[in-house]
Amino acid sequence: MKLLLKALTIASAIVATPVLATGWTLSPEGSHLAYGTIKKDTVGEVNSFTGLSGHITPDGKAEIEIDLSSIETNIDIRNDRMIEYVFRKASTATLTAEFDMAEVSGLGVGETTNVDAETTLRLTGTAVAFDAEMFVARLSETTVMVTTNDMVFLSTEDAGVNAGVDKLMELANLPGITRTVPVTARLIFNIGENKAEAATVDPVAVAAVEGDIKAGKKAFRKCKACHQVKEGRNGVGPSLHGIIGASVGQAEGFKYSAPMAGSGIVWTPESLTAFLVDPKGTIPGNKMQFPGLKKDDDITNVIAYLQDVGQE
Repeated sequence: MKLLLKALTIASAIVATPVLATGWTLSPEGSHLAYGTIKKDTVGEVNSFTGLSGHITPDGKAEIEIDLSSIETNIDIRNDRMIEYVFRKASTATLTAEFDMAEVSGLGVGETTNVDAETTLRLTGTAVAFDAEMFVARLSETTVMVTTNDMVFLSTEDAGVNAGVDKLMELANLPGITRTVPVTARLIFNIGENKAEAATVDPVAVAAVEGDIKAGKKAFRKCKACHQVKEGRNGVGPSLHGIIGASVGQAEGFKYSAPMAGSGIVWTPESLTAFLVDPKGTIPGNKMQFPGLKKDDDITNVIAYLQDVGQE
């Protein structure tokens, strides 16, 4: 867990370029945060978090959120157990960092440097402070990449998740799981851009969608890397609370891309179905990277689930 944080630390360092006198926003496209574990002394596994969001201010202060529900172990029941027992149902982990911007000031396109950063990770009530060296590369005038320069090792004891790991061992009948884990990260930051604000309209009354809400909640896991259903909780993508019957732009505080904001779409079951089948084709030029849901039942059930949670 802490590993992730370290990776995120790296990202913060990047933004330290005074030449860029504006804030930077973490881009999920191309970013990747992963950690490894070893079970039974010989079985190695790689897990990752796909729900990352955050920013770095011009004065070198970084704040990054990790959506803990976006954990991907490639086994659904193991994802659920990680969320329940290791993360204790916490929604996010928060990484904050401050770094010396002078270390990367003047970094030109194509140039690289190594930066040390002091970071604090807050996870399930535990704060972990650590240092990490990151490799920073200026990809373009508006894009910076930060990666771990060396493999970073973090302790489950320091992160306060040992009890959760013990429970995983018990449930899976395992003799052991490593308590020190390696973490790697590749984080992409884009310079802030002025995005058109979506014009909202009054919600439209929509008849109840007939679908399996429980199955829809499970299918929604494919969306949780970027979206949450809690009101006011934006991440990589906007909160989807109350989306059924609302216009594009219903999530207060989220800056929508110009194509999305200007689409004029009201999210009825019909329009949402078309979008979930082909996000890029329905609204060309929007920045959503998800390729879409391919099963009709998944789409119907997800819409039923979103309608249900939007009424809570």
